[in-house]
Amino acid sequence: MDRLDGPPRLILVTDLDCTLVDHDDPENTDLLRFNSLWEAHYRHDSLLVYSTGRSMRSYLSLRNKKPLLTPDIAITSVGSQIAYGGGESMVSDDVWVGRMGEMWNREIVLEETSKFTHLEPQPDKSQEQHKVSFFVDREHALEIMNVLPGRLLERGVDVKLIYSNDYALDVLPKGSGKGGALTYLLEKLESEGKQPCNILVCGDSGNDAELFNIPQTYGVMVSNSHNELLKWHEENAKDNPKIILASERCGAGMIEALQRFNLGPSVSPRDVLDTENFHVDVLDPAHEVVLFYLLYEKWLCGEVEKSDKYLQNLKSISSPLGMFVHPSGVEKPIHEWIDDLENLHGEGKEKQFRIWLDRVSASLISPETWIVKFDKHESSEGKIRSCCTRVLLSCQEEKEKLTWMHIQQSWLDNSCSDDQDKWIF
Repeated sequence: MDRLDGPPRLILVTDLDCTLVDHDDPENTDLLRFNSLWEAHYRHDSLLVYSTGRSMRSYLSLRNKKPLLTPDIAITSVGSQIAYGGGESMVSDDVWVGRMGEMWNREIVLEETSKFTHLEPQPDKSQEQHKVSFFVDREHALEIMNVLPGRLLERGVDVKLIYSNDYALDVLPKGSGKGGALTYLLEKLESEGKQPCNILVCGDSGNDAELFNIPQTYGVMVSNSHNELLKWHEENAKDNPKIILASERCGAGMIEALQRFNLGPSVSPRDVLDTENFHVDVLDPAHEVVLFYLLYEKWLCGEVEKSDKYLQNLKSISSPLGMFVHPSGVEKPIHEWIDDLENLHGEGKEKQFRIWLDRVSASLISPETWIVKFDKHESSEGKIRSCCTRVLLSCQEEKEKLTWMHIQQSWLDNSCSDDQDKWIF
């Protein structure tokens, strides 16, 4: 949470499965729309928090399969684990781990739950030190939930039981849960003088209900929410104007909430890219790089006509002296790389080719020059290739536009291109 110097403009807290991630959309349309919106308009002054019932292992597995951005904070295992950052830089919150250990004994939980024959343990990847998870139908779940906490308390173990999706029962330490974890994080921010301007929580199932109970939050239940969460809303929040049921599903419903609560920009660059006249009205380096790579994606997918005007458009925003250093180490003028694009028009059309940028950050290094850093990911035929990118942008022509002066890339996470000639920018 130290990435920002002051209070976050917005903290967006979202569940993953069936909220941010739509498993019924293999093209990840709305997830990619959210990604470009967040990186262009929110990353620089806001915090992205994932709050998922998945274990840490299961969450990391999902990140390898879906185009998920790197969150500032990951709350996993239904709130029993908190980690900051992403990838190899993830750091666990040891204070929270200590709290989870109070009046908790996993062996006793396993011993007592084994006495209920209708409880089917979930796979090992779904289990954690402070989370024991089962499959069980609703009827038997309700019976078990009436009995199990008392038996465990008699043995010195105080638990919270969360049932969701009509099949999943999680046994957790008493102070955990998605709501408990978020409350803890908000208290930390407040103690540091960084209380957020606004908070938006997003969910679809019963284990998200706690998030909507936090008084200072706005909340959106996506249109595909489970009946258990809709029932909770009817009983607890139907007259609360700060909690809405979106008309759109998953990521589209989250974007809808940004607009309905007036929390900031709510139009994704993917929805408004002007391929005829690539130009950013406001000198915003983050927005600039997001739009540039969206135009690049559309060219490779053949979603714009094969016309020299698009290539000339790219040349108009880059310096004739600008250089691009390819991840392989090859270096040549940016304009020559743009010329190489002509033969790649439509190359990704049948390959489900998509690009998303992650962790975009811009630093003003002189009155008219920015350096923009980000990770660039390409997905093609189910394979993801990633590189770390640095772009030098200069404000020229009476400060009416940004000019690309230099681009340098290096491979990430053992990525490489099978065909170096087809990796441009």
